[in-house]
Amino acid sequence: MSKCLAASILILAAFFGSFNATHAEETGLFRLTDRAAPVGIGAREPSLATLPDGRIILSWTEEKGAESEVRMAILDGSEWSDARTIHKSSKIYINWADFPSVMALSNGTLAVQWLELNGTSDYQYDVNIAFSLDEGKSWSVPLVPHDDRSQRQHGFVSLVPHQFGGLTALWLDGRKYESQTEGDSFENAMQLRSRQISSDGTMKPESLLDVRACTCCQTSAARTGSGDIVAVYRDRTAGEIRDISVVRHADGEWTQPATIHNDGWEISGCPVNGPAVDTMDDKVSVIWFTAAENKPEVYIAFSDDGGAQFDEPLRIDLGTAAGRVDVLQMPDGSALALWIEYVGGGEAIVMCHISRSTGCAAPQALHINRGGGSIGFPRMARGDAGAFVAWTQPTGGADGDTTIRMVEVAVIP
Repeated sequence: MSKCLAASILILAAFFGSFNATHAEETGLFRLTDRAAPVGIGAREPSLATLPDGRIILSWTEEKGAESEVRMAILDGSEWSDARTIHKSSKIYINWADFPSVMALSNGTLAVQWLELNGTSDYQYDVNIAFSLDEGKSWSVPLVPHDDRSQRQHGFVSLVPHQFGGLTALWLDGRKYESQTEGDSFENAMQLRSRQISSDGTMKPESLLDVRACTCCQTSAARTGSGDIVAVYRDRTAGEIRDISVVRHADGEWTQPATIHNDGWEISGCPVNGPAVDTMDDKVSVIWFTAAENKPEVYIAFSDDGGAQFDEPLRIDLGTAAGRVDVLQMPDGSALALWIEYVGGGEAIVMCHISRSTGCAAPQALHINRGGGSIGFPRMARGDAGAFVAWTQPTGGADGDTTIRMVEVAVIP
């Protein structure tokens, strides 16, 4: 074990040992301010995005009887807009790991993605994308970005805004999944696909990015300062090695998949634990979870050339990693990293300011969930003073109700 990792474990252990409340209001390096969101009981699976003017979009789902709703609200400073219903249906697919998200296009249009059941099975659903010209008060008729209409899985979507309007959607596509016949190649599996979509709903042809990806891990994508797209996902070889790959859209073409690091994680089932990527100018940070050789670990890797090449990754976990990662690229080349550790029978949301030279020198716990239920996949968005973080919060009730907790995290100089 490295001296840096050992010191990190001691820092976090000391913090946990003196921590008696249900959440931390301030840590050594971060100052937390609650931003109580206008959500109802049953709210879960939050996602965050930052508008060009600095306001924050929170989206989430709520189940109400036989129907579910995709909802959103906008935080302006310390004030929230009203909660706005984006879509309501009995066919919305609710999943703790694969959930809706809202983002802003360069022209101010908002785009949302969610999943809608297209059959009787829990694993038969389509991607739906809609647009709003009035900050979520009304929405266009949804479109389906994939040509395939079979009753199979289509999900784990990433939306990336174009520089001059429109977006690129990436998703995992099950049109070939479990369709093998004797003698078929291993390529009949979950695929990674993408499509460019204008804000008026016009779509260019689909692109097939990888013929065999891991079945149910999140994708993540971001645009660099030069306009390229960097997309990361958990890949899957014929030998069931499920490491993290990257594809880039550069000069009008998608590159071939490239493995970021040869972790060598051989696993016969999907771990439901995808990577995250963020960019600033042509600086790129990628964070991911692996459990190769049954050792749960979290790594981060940096790139200065838009994701064409990555430095040797840094291990940043504290020895009991659960993954469920997120990352924000900082202007100086450092990054804010977020992940989950299992501690004392609970889930700890850990944040660390990562430097290339020192790695994760001072991890801090933002919250510890010691009750029943799970906090799911915490999400981050960039803020003026640092970041905003949101997660599903079990209420502790006997009926398993949830709500959403959101905090603003200021980095203390």
